[in-house]
Amino acid sequence: MTLSVPATLLTALVTLLAILIAIGTAILVARVRTVTGILPPAMSGDPRVERALRVQGNTVEGFIAFLPALWLAALYFQGWVPPIIGLIWCLGRIAYAVGYMADAKRRHLGFGICILSVFVLIILAGIGIINAWMATAA
Repeated sequence: MTLSVPATLLTALVTLLAILIAIGTAILVARVRTVTGILPPAMSGDPRVERALRVQGNTVEGFIAFLPALWLAALYFQGWVPPIIGLIWCLGRIAYAVGYMADAKRRHLGFGICILSVFVLIILAGIGIINAWMATAA
């Protein structure tokens, strides 16, 4: 795997997009806090602040599984599929944030897209790792 291979570059771009989404959720919290007048360290008092904090928290929680799964799939499964699934995860994060901010009951579609994307990346990474292991054992 070379760092300049198009699929690897796309994986890097998806990673940057995911980072920007995470930064965007932090900005969302700051903006909502300013609009509502609920400043740190307060964590409650207006449902908009609580939803923004949950969007940010869930995004950070999702990163813990997403980024390693994305890069393991990119390294071992290779090709265009891992970064495309990573892009789908990013779109799911945006759908989650938009849905949750509108109404907490509308977060499920975005969350489902994200969790499914992570599971697919884990499966791809597992397939790639097993194939690499078998190739070295042969």
